Amino acid sequence: MKNFYKILGVRQNASFAEIKKAYREKVKQLHPDKVGDNSHVEEFNEVLKAYRVLSDSRQRSIFDESYFVRHKQDFSKADSFDYYKWLSERQDSESRAKLIFYTLMHQKEDEAVAEFKKMQMSSTGFTLKDYFTREDFMDYGYILAEELVIRGEYYDAIILLEQIIKMEYSYTYFYIFFPEVIAFTLNILKKNIDGVISDELALDVYERALDLNLGKANDAFFLRKMSEEYARLGDSYTAEVCLRESMKLG
Repeated sequence: MKNFYKILGVRQNASFAEIKKAYREKVKQLHPDKVGDNSHVEEFNEVLKAYRVLSDSRQRSIFDESYFVRHKQDFSKADSFDYYKWLSERQDSESRAKLIFYTLMHQKEDEAVAEFKKMQMSSTGFTLKDYFTREDFMDYGYILAEELVIRGEYYDAIILLEQIIKMEYSYTYFYIFFPEVIAFTLNILKKNIDGVISDELALDVYERALDLNLGKANDAFFLRKMSEEYARLGDSYTAEVCLRESMKLG
């Protein structure tokens, strides 16, 4: 039996966020469409199998019991340097940004979300993408957006996903996970905005969505929703304008 943790390059006690991040990195390295041949197909399939097992709590538990009891291995050694404590005590923007992703990846999701919301409300103007590579920001940012949605923080999730999508558009390379990001974003826009957040914030979200090149049909949907929001706010003129624009798109 192969060690699925070793295949993904994570610790035995890795959080689900760490496992998902490692999986995304491996897929981008080994995907046949990116490497241009099938020389890594076997390794790619091993990564997929490892992720399927370790991302399912029941299968992971069965694997842990069968593999580590058999091999008598312990991967739970703690680092001597307390990076979490060091980051927590610092107040500079870079350290606070790194604290968000560190806590996200170490089973402190509530703390990560709280720190991110604090960052959003600050007047410093810095964003997470200022302190990470493009790849890391897209991967960590997507996982953080998932945590925001779980907690009903839909507006903040859209703000974060907007940054990810715009960054993705700005680079020409193989978009392995981009359809997943778009589908996730559209699901929020269509199911978790209208009637869920305030009319003012909903208008801001739909206006942002119009800038994301999500297609005419989706733009028509956003404009219809904007028409409804403006009507509820008593601005019948703008509501009518948005409705006419939506009809032009079909």
